Amino acid sequence: MRLKDKVAIISGAGMGMGREAALVFAAEGAMVAVFDLNDAAASETVAAVEARGGRALKVVGDVSKEADVKRAVDAAVKEFGRLDILYANAGVLWKDRDKSVIETTEENWDIVQAVNLKGPFFLTKHGIPQLQKSGGGSIILVGSISALVGFTLAQDSYTCAKGALISLAKSLAVQFGPDKIRCNIIHPGMVDTPLQAPYLNAEKKKAIGDSLPLMRLGTPRDIANLALFLASDESCWITGAEIVIDGGFIAT
Repeated sequence: MRLKDKVAIISGAGMGMGREAALVFAAEGAMVAVFDLNDAAASETVAAVEARGGRALKVVGDVSKEADVKRAVDAAVKEFGRLDILYANAGVLWKDRDKSVIETTEENWDIVQAVNLKGPFFLTKHGIPQLQKSGGGSIILVGSISALVGFTLAQDSYTCAKGALISLAKSLAVQFGPDKIRCNIIHPGMVDTPLQAPYLNAEKKKAIGDSLPLMRLGTPRDIANLALFLASDESCWITGAEIVIDGGFIAT
């Protein structure tokens, strides 16, 4: 019960890493607001949490729309009475449309920025005042190893958005540390999720896994376990940190 009586809002909690985090957080005692654009997926996550004896609230909305994010935060506080954890997990990965700057259209650039960067901006803008009312809390942003290294097959809007989140994490950590609010960012490597599924067949998965020191792709549970640590009081002296979770990719 590492998150006993705490309340978390997780964006992009309808599937993949977000759903796994909702299940892990709830199993550790948290009440979870499941915030996702996909109504059916969010319902499935809530049902999975409740089937395991946890408490969850579904909020359907678009993280790139400020009104939707504010509504989600307000709904979580109304339902559970407080807010302790902001997990900005929602993201969009468009390898077929988000390419090099010389190929990406302005429209596609803006959509990727809106979800991956404005989404965390809106969640922290409206969530931090609630953490202050609770006497502190934890903010977890999701970056990417793409923000740390260059790739021949570029995704420049995605890379730029995730890089900007590094600066946001450090700024929030310094601004709100005196309020006992921590902010950290995790950088996943290649994780086997529905977001990656369109770009990964069995052969590619094996090739990527074989290239890593730990010899496999990551799983949503790998990421959820790290997020759990950062959400819990066990990480109470960690803020402004970047934590890479990539099976050893950066080390090679």
